[in-house]
Amino acid sequence: MPRFAPVRLAALLTFLLAAAGPAHTDALLPEPELGDNGLHVQDWFLQSFLDIGDDFATAQDAGKGLVIVFEQSGCPYCREMHRVNLRDPEIVRHISDNFDVLQLDLRGSRAVTDTDGEELPERDLARKWGVVFTPTLIFVPREADPNGKPAKQAAAAVMPGYFKPFHFASMFAYVASGAYRDHHFQDFITARADALRKDGKEVTIWD
Repeated sequence: MPRFAPVRLAALLTFLLAAAGPAHTDALLPEPELGDNGLHVQDWFLQSFLDIGDDFATAQDAGKGLVIVFEQSGCPYCREMHRVNLRDPEIVRHISDNFDVLQLDLRGSRAVTDTDGEELPERDLARKWGVVFTPTLIFVPREADPNGKPAKQAAAAVMPGYFKPFHFASMFAYVASGAYRDHHFQDFITARADALRKDGKEVTIWD
């Protein structure tokens, strides 16, 4: 895939700065509680009948993509994602504006219908899609057409494990902006970090 052409980069920078929102001054969101299944509860996550095709269609009608996140009880990296990344109101606003988020249990038994029409328990869907650790986030962009094939095949990107906040937020921006179509993620986050710094915002890559 090519590196950013100057014109394309200029257009993306407008999106990247808008996606970044205002300077980070908001207080952290409350720490999430655990549900009966041992997974962290986010009230803005999708309340679903677990038909992924229907969930994607609903998201698409709202101009959004769909993110499917696999977690499991006792997962320390899932806990970090919820207690750090998803307590940042700026990150949550950007996700909510651009995606619906469906939470599934890597070891769960609830019946889920894939976009190819197959109905199977959550744990078997994870095996079908090759998900073996948590958290794993699968990004189906709003312009995708997953019908008739497994939703994983329509994914624009997969986040395999815990990413620190900057990289985590950047993956959502990467898919929402459409940059995934012709640019490497590494090039994207470099351009995003440069744009934010030039706009006077602090960028923490790792701490």
